[in-house]
Amino acid sequence: MARRIITIVLAAVLAVAGGSLTYHYSTGADRRAMADLEPTSVLVVAEAVPAGTAAGDLSELVEMREVPTGSVVPGAVAELSDVEGLVTSADLVPGEQLVTARFVAPEDLEKGVDVPDGYHRVSIELEPRRVIGGRLRPGDTVGVFVSLETEERKEQKTHLILHKVVVTEVAGGVRQVEDEDGEETQSEPAETVTVTLAVPAPDAEKVVYAAEYELLWLSIEPEDASENGTRIVTSEVIFE
Repeated sequence: MARRIITIVLAAVLAVAGGSLTYHYSTGADRRAMADLEPTSVLVVAEAVPAGTAAGDLSELVEMREVPTGSVVPGAVAELSDVEGLVTSADLVPGEQLVTARFVAPEDLEKGVDVPDGYHRVSIELEPRRVIGGRLRPGDTVGVFVSLETEERKEQKTHLILHKVVVTEVAGGVRQVEDEDGEETQSEPAETVTVTLAVPAPDAEKVVYAAEYELLWLSIEPEDASENGTRIVTSEVIFE
């Protein structure tokens, strides 16, 4: 009898504890969701801004808007003083949030991106999800992945074909989305981002072919990133 009473008491305690944990988790999730909806003020491009525009000249070309906190892009600029003394490193389009990644020191822009003699500059247009969300900037180095399907076996393959390719130009960015009432609801990348790469002729052929007939994906690949261990990935090796 005593054992049965102890069992019942323990079950009741566990039920209360479980209910308490569930309650705290659900309320915590609600608080997090509400926090994402809280408005945050950020600067948004109102008129097209050409590359090389000084931050001090942007006051008439940008405007302050309130967007849900969960839609604020990393590095979003709330005050032009945050980028004082810098210039835009790429063309900015209306609707995109102003982000620090789009600014460089004037001397860096004047130097431009160092492109070796004889290299081709090839532009490719990709979905933002294939270009680190469209947050590349000139001077970044990227890895170039290609995915294709072989006709004879109907087999899909992906491989990192080029390492540390220099980005010379980026066009496109993050824009605000409005609902039917004209209220801003979220931010999202532009439909496409155009990235210009500097590559030698043999690699330029690969990039153009892949952009024309296959699927491309870019990754940020800094100078200290390892190039070892890559291989052609198929369905047979994906779970190795």
